[in-house]
Amino acid sequence: MARRLPSQPPVLPGFSTINILGSGGFADVFLYEQNMPRRQVAVKVLLSEVVDDHVRRMFQAEANLMAQLSSHPSILTVYQAGVSSDGRPYLVMELCSAALSERYRRERIPVAEVLRIAVKIGSAIETAHRAGVLHRDIKPSNILLTAYGHPVLSDFGIASTVSEVHTSESVGLSIPWSAPEVLSDETAGTISSEVWSFAATVYSLLAGRSPFEMAGEPNKTAELTSRILRARVHPTGRSDVPPTLERALARAMSRKPEARQQSVLELVRELQAIESELGLPQTAIEVAMDEWARPSVSDLEDRTRIRGAVGAPPHSPNRRRKRPAGQESAVEPGSRRPHTSAAGSPSGVPTLNRGRPATAWIVALIVGFVIVIVLGIAATVVLVRSNSEGIPRVAAIQASAGAASVRFSWSNPGLAASDSYEITTGGGVSVQTATDFTQDAVAGDRVCIIVSVTRGGKTGAPREKCLSVGG
Repeated sequence: MARRLPSQPPVLPGFSTINILGSGGFADVFLYEQNMPRRQVAVKVLLSEVVDDHVRRMFQAEANLMAQLSSHPSILTVYQAGVSSDGRPYLVMELCSAALSERYRRERIPVAEVLRIAVKIGSAIETAHRAGVLHRDIKPSNILLTAYGHPVLSDFGIASTVSEVHTSESVGLSIPWSAPEVLSDETAGTISSEVWSFAATVYSLLAGRSPFEMAGEPNKTAELTSRILRARVHPTGRSDVPPTLERALARAMSRKPEARQQSVLELVRELQAIESELGLPQTAIEVAMDEWARPSVSDLEDRTRIRGAVGAPPHSPNRRRKRPAGQESAVEPGSRRPHTSAAGSPSGVPTLNRGRPATAWIVALIVGFVIVIVLGIAATVVLVRSNSEGIPRVAAIQASAGAASVRFSWSNPGLAASDSYEITTGGGVSVQTATDFTQDAVAGDRVCIIVSVTRGGKTGAPREKCLSVGG
């Protein structure tokens, strides 16, 4: 099929057109120069023939999601979005390179580099999942590189939103990285299907091809779909890829979703462990904390959002979401706030001697308060025991300062074969089996480390150690 000519770049106030960067099935990407502040940017513009009211509304919702997620260091930064004077929606984005999507096809990328990229992109996907967002189009061409070589994930559901409305031969470009249940229309996307797509993308960067491409055989849509539905993935064919990595990716691409890792974070932690196995420094996991506000999108039918039927990502049961300081408790619609008398006591409360609460009211209040405290303590004890009972805790941690680092060490508290240590520092979270950890530091720094044992997806009681580096 002949490639189409790129569309004419739209006239955008405050921007000057430079040239075309690339064309896709539903959009063109142009290089513009922004006048204030002056910088070069990439502008993705939807084609006029695919734009209708539904696509325009969905594009706006997706742009809002991507912009709010793009504060993550491994998610493409979106500066601006709008609709041009000729009616075409556009996104103004950080200028990045698509070289990785071409490079993995023509040369063998080192395993260490692939693992580093995978942990960073996996962190971005996990962060999106925790914010309630599915990407729905994870593949190598949606991993871009910044000017400093940092990988970033782009196109959160924008291409797939358009493809729901307009069919095109180019839709098949995402088939090699789509999970079996998505291709068989069992679901439009779940966390489990994104685990599959993420693993297929990592596999592609290692193998130089998508997981179900076969050399010397037809690799069109029908053949690829048939192989994916059978889900018999072959090894990457590289002797430098360790068996643990082959097994982790094969498990993530299992035919049955329940056989895969239950989250992208679980797979990312396995990749970190493989880095340690290869003697590589672990790439830090960059995952937003629970306090990150969920993106706010209007009441559009946003199929990129994770709904209750899909299943929310697991959160630690012993962590509570805190109300921001100074924020009032919400009042249910139709309910009334208690009226306050001039003396300051709520109306309707029995009073004696000019507004003093009755003795019975005080006794009832104290008894109720004590019951709540007792129940809370009991619930906390049960919760802690259910989460960490049987998981060993690291004893005392030793710390010693060197010329430019601090070395922490501890004794093995009795790890099982499948256990590992979860190390939390100011630089992120890592997983290892070694009983020592070195953190860079200079004079005047205060360096802290938290060590916990992980077992069967649960984390035991933490142990913290800090050391101030002298001048």
